[in-house]
Amino acid sequence: MKNSWMLIPVLFLFFFQTFHTNAQKKGDPIFQVPLGIASYTFRNHWENGVEETLDIIQSLGFTEFEGGAPAGVSPEDFKQMCAERGISIPSTGTGFEQLEKDPQAVADRVKALGADYVMCAWIPHKVGGFSKADADRAIQVFNQAGKVLKENGITFKYHVHGYEFQPYGDATLLEYLIEKTDSEYVKLQMDVMWTYFGGGNPAELLRKYGDRWVSLHLKDFRKGAPKNLTGLTGPENDVPLGEGELDFVSILKEANRIGIKHMFIEDESENELEALPKSIAYLKSLRY
Repeated sequence: MKNSWMLIPVLFLFFFQTFHTNAQKKGDPIFQVPLGIASYTFRNHWENGVEETLDIIQSLGFTEFEGGAPAGVSPEDFKQMCAERGISIPSTGTGFEQLEKDPQAVADRVKALGADYVMCAWIPHKVGGFSKADADRAIQVFNQAGKVLKENGITFKYHVHGYEFQPYGDATLLEYLIEKTDSEYVKLQMDVMWTYFGGGNPAELLRKYGDRWVSLHLKDFRKGAPKNLTGLTGPENDVPLGEGELDFVSILKEANRIGIKHMFIEDESENELEALPKSIAYLKSLRY
């Protein structure tokens, strides 16, 4: 019995896995986080009135918003407008060049919005030709800026956009970028459609990199539409969630398992007001 203490970690792992497996009961909802929306969805609405657009967002039931203040509105005023409608801003975005030039200015803007996260969604590169040199530049910028942001109480995340799946060695440049960035300073946001568009398997990548992922963008891809490594496709290929090619049941189950707390619908179609209620209804219909 003198070595019985060695069994403790094994037994703990067994009971933890058993508890986790049993934590979800049949009939429980699979979508278990606050309903979030990405600002780009309403790109054609802000010019018609910021408060009017926020009223639409509120009426659809969204309680989390990812994005910045529209042109002409201060971060502080936008934060207040959202709060008056029961909408929080857990996350916002920034351009790569801003991160590279002045990460402290990025941090100041994020704090003015009251956000905890800031994401970058595009690394400069020749379209369709993302290279190791592009990845190396991003690794350096992300590590340096991520450190500054963390010192300001902000989590930086890179938003996977699909062009990073260029082959590299036995893997891809996405995997190279993930493995060469400092996990303390650089987290990840998976756009599930762009990940799929670039040739990745969203559920498998969530599983592989676990807690590096801190949020998702949810959108679906039209059945039969062509895919490539540009990270670009037409709005006609964005369809309501559940009507395209993505396996949201597997994706969301894995996201729940690794503890993702923020998921933002991003509709890039030109029929967002018709599509969003369908997407929301689909998410709410999913059950274990």
